[in-house]
Amino acid sequence: MGSIIVVRYVALAKTDESVDATEEQARDVQRIKQRLDMLDQRLDNIDSMVTAVAERVMSQLVTLEITCPHCGRDVEIAIVGSQKPRR
Repeated sequence: MGSIIVVRYVALAKTDESVDATEEQARDVQRIKQRLDMLDQRLDNIDSMVTAVAERVMSQLVTLEITCPHCGRDVEIAIVGSQKPRR
């Protein structure tokens, strides 16, 4: 009888371990979903910013002044859109 109790105890322990593993997987899936949602929100924000910059470039001249890290000279870059400015 002693061995039957031990076998039954081991079987219950394995069942508890599988339940713990299942719960841990569910928590992992939930964390991944949360991270994907955060990433999706960040990408939406980046998309909005890029769209706003693109619309501005299309409606008016954008000039960038950059100093060359090698020679120290100022470089001016002008970006002109093909759309007529709005009034």
